[in-house]
Amino acid sequence: IGTGGMGVSQRKIASEVGAEILRQGGNAVDAAVATGLALAVVLPRAGNLGGGGFMLFYSKELKKTIAIDYREMAPLQASRDMFLDEKGNYDRRKAQFSLLSAGVPGTVAGLYYALNKYGTLSWGEVLDPAIKLAEEGFVVPHDLSSVLNNYKKRLTANKATAKAYYKANKETYSAGEVIKLPDLAWSLKELKKVGPDAFYKGKIAEMELNGGLITAKDLANYKVKERLPLQGTFKGYEIVSMPPSSSGGVHLIQMLNMLEPFSLKEMGFGSAKSIHLMSEVMKRAYADRSKYLGDTDFVSVPLKGLTDKEYAKALLKEISLKKVTPFKSISNGNPLPYESPDTTHFSVMDDEGNVVSNTYTLNFSYGSGIVIPGTGILMNNEMDDFSSKKGVPNAYGLVGYEANEIEAEKRPLSSMTPTIVFKNKEPYLILGSPGGSRIITTVLQVALNVLEHNMSVKQAVVSPRIHHQWLPDVLLMEEGFSPDTVTLLEEMGHTIRSSRTMGSVQAIIYKDKYFYGAADPRRPSSGAVAVNP
Repeated sequence: IGTGGMGVSQRKIASEVGAEILRQGGNAVDAAVATGLALAVVLPRAGNLGGGGFMLFYSKELKKTIAIDYREMAPLQASRDMFLDEKGNYDRRKAQFSLLSAGVPGTVAGLYYALNKYGTLSWGEVLDPAIKLAEEGFVVPHDLSSVLNNYKKRLTANKATAKAYYKANKETYSAGEVIKLPDLAWSLKELKKVGPDAFYKGKIAEMELNGGLITAKDLANYKVKERLPLQGTFKGYEIVSMPPSSSGGVHLIQMLNMLEPFSLKEMGFGSAKSIHLMSEVMKRAYADRSKYLGDTDFVSVPLKGLTDKEYAKALLKEISLKKVTPFKSISNGNPLPYESPDTTHFSVMDDEGNVVSNTYTLNFSYGSGIVIPGTGILMNNEMDDFSSKKGVPNAYGLVGYEANEIEAEKRPLSSMTPTIVFKNKEPYLILGSPGGSRIITTVLQVALNVLEHNMSVKQAVVSPRIHHQWLPDVLLMEEGFSPDTVTLLEEMGHTIRSSRTMGSVQAIIYKDKYFYGAADPRRPSSGAVAVNP
């Protein structure tokens, strides 16, 4: 709890970096960029320089929200069938664990763009904390040690990755030991000295060109896109979220529209009735996602129709409150008459009322697992977020069609859902999450916990979650629900599978002149850090 601002991220040490920037007089964008750069050091599985993401920024001065799309782009040489073998089958290794799987990274360009246009501090000032963490090292938390150990075989297969994140004999760092990242420190210093051109045109760029499809022209041509955020309403609240190339905002608003006529509060949190309704709503949103969503610079997405409340009513007519609708009976809806895609999230709010909700990623934990030699930079494997073959699921089980097929310079579809909820036209709830295909439903449930069930931000974040994405036709449930609820759901026809954890929400509520921050305990070492005058 604080009165002077708040930073919440998946690593408390990075939240501290953002909070210190606020204490020094920086605004929410300054603090967010510093947090993102620090996470590139201390959360290597998701924080990144070699990936991309999305930022929502609400400017108190401008009284509007800006959506900054710094998602990776497909290289110029990318083609629709690049991940199919000679028999036309999807080649998983090539699509997920080779340099061919890397899209042109957008993080450096995106963070610089946000800072340069909406921040108040210099690029060097927000880079310095990350440089210090990489150069002087930081204490390895149990979570990092454990994950590096779990991924040792894959990560040490690449010489530069083994050199960066393991000891000389490929031994894993133990919790409590200090890890230093000198190559990454060099890259960060180059960025400070030269600016983003170091990454896209300079020394770092030259080192990136060591395989895969990315060329010097691809790097030089990378563009950040400023887009109009998607807006919806739910029971008097205004919902503002990310447009494509993220699918998150579209389907968050679509699902809230379908749920608005009901009182989930009266049904009861965790009741079989409320879980059944939410899962049926989720299935229909994900069915639409598979058909209609893609990069709007390349395909026409019926955004107005998908987020129209009348379309939501039409979909509700297909839902029974007493039994499951089999997935085969659910096809994509028709939103056209209503017309007139390991990740991490951080949230920041300053005492002026400026807000940043940012989600960025390498895709898998540690991306492709490949570090560019000499740079310490892990490369993404975001090309797998395209639909490599019509109807064939990607690594997250998501099915896609023509709208998300691979094309040069196209941005792969994402599920990232940075979101700001407004109450009486002022920012009220800021949230987002990692979690692959489960991001959208995770954000949905935490928002509902606050807006519908009147939970505190901490209770909303901690409470157990469910997920259904149409295909595969299973209802995932975290531990914490009543066995009686599970039995009732099975009697309604649900196929239930237990899930250890879903997402890692980093959220802030601003209420009665106080900032309340909640970092999700599902990911150890996360932390909310308050600023007090």
